Amino acid sequence: MAGVFKAYDIRGIYPSQINEQLVNKIGKAFVTLIRGKKIVIGRDMRPHSKPLFEALAAGINEMGADVIDIGLCSTPMSYFANGKLEADGSIMITASHNTGEWNGLKLCRDSAVPVSSATGIKQIEEIVKNKSWKPVTESKGTIISHNISKQYGEHIRSFSEINKKLKVVADFANAMGSYEIAGIRDLFEVIPLYEELDGTFPNHEANPLITETLDDVCAKVKETGADFGAAFDGDADRCGFVDNEGNIISMDLFTALIAKDILSHGPETILYDLRSSKAVRECIEQNGGKAVMCRVGHAFIKAQMRECNAVFAGELSGHYYFKQNYIAESQALAFLILGNLVCKTGKTVSQLVKPLRKYFATGEINSKVKDTARVLDELKIKYSDAEIYELDGITFDYGDWWFNVRSSNTEPLLRLNLEADTEKKMQEKRDEALAIIRS
Repeated sequence: MAGVFKAYDIRGIYPSQINEQLVNKIGKAFVTLIRGKKIVIGRDMRPHSKPLFEALAAGINEMGADVIDIGLCSTPMSYFANGKLEADGSIMITASHNTGEWNGLKLCRDSAVPVSSATGIKQIEEIVKNKSWKPVTESKGTIISHNISKQYGEHIRSFSEINKKLKVVADFANAMGSYEIAGIRDLFEVIPLYEELDGTFPNHEANPLITETLDDVCAKVKETGADFGAAFDGDADRCGFVDNEGNIISMDLFTALIAKDILSHGPETILYDLRSSKAVRECIEQNGGKAVMCRVGHAFIKAQMRECNAVFAGELSGHYYFKQNYIAESQALAFLILGNLVCKTGKTVSQLVKPLRKYFATGEINSKVKDTARVLDELKIKYSDAEIYELDGITFDYGDWWFNVRSSNTEPLLRLNLEADTEKKMQEKRDEALAIIRS
């Protein structure tokens, strides 16, 4: 059990770390925590997801709560089901982009509000550890099957402004992306890659943050002359997009593209994560929106969206959050909106992205550090003349260049993201900052 209760979910290797016995107890603890009577459960295609569902549902039923089984689905579909079916909570059985031997649980309260370490996962761990769940009831709950796919598809396509059939390559990585876009697929000419469900991921890792996993979709876009490409992660709550020339669109610039289309309907508040290019903030403001910087991590972003009444937020990791999906991810909606933008503007995706590619970024660089506090203090001294803010880690801003350093939650690492107006300055300041971090 040790180590499976993470900052944002419960995750481990099956069956040594996470198994039927553990998730049965977690089911009991979850009902005890949220005092729920109606719990949505969805699952991905991993071979152990079905037996884990059965054990989890049994634990929930023993507490007298009912389970709505939505079966195989993407994580965004589970969020939608949570809100649409007015459940007291939801659990998605998935290990997302992790390799096939992993599995896990993503937990939400009602209205798809995430349960994180700070808001319940630690409590669940304690309840499981101490077996302090509420007493088992004589009257057991029931399991009701519900196919959410049609409702989700109808909801997403209600935002369609597609007026011609765009050709799109979709790399499903043998995972849940095909379910995520099933309801809008007929609006496009989809060229699929690795559509067969296979929880062993035989073709490549289902993680669009690793750029090599996008090689196949990039090549296929070039080969077929597609309008764009999309590569989903394992549970389809993240996606990497590729322009019509087969070039990867960095996920912060994709946030700007989505913002541009949303703001064509009127001014709104949009969040962008603090690692994003300043081109994102500029694009939001130039199109009449209010741009609000946010910290990293879906639980924080979703909470801030509620506080700010934001309609959309984008994260550099490829999570795109929409008010229209109960303030949660929807890669189907991101996919659709990119199609809307192409149709409405008459421009190619590469033409849409080009004006945003005006600064030079390092991407995230991780460094092993023995004493992170000492390094951060040294950076504060060296760059004391910068505009400094500490929303998440420390950001130093000089106008024509900036950087952020953040500590890892789980490892002795510092994460550096730096951007400058010129490539020369980016390289110079990157090397300068890294010399201090790695000293």
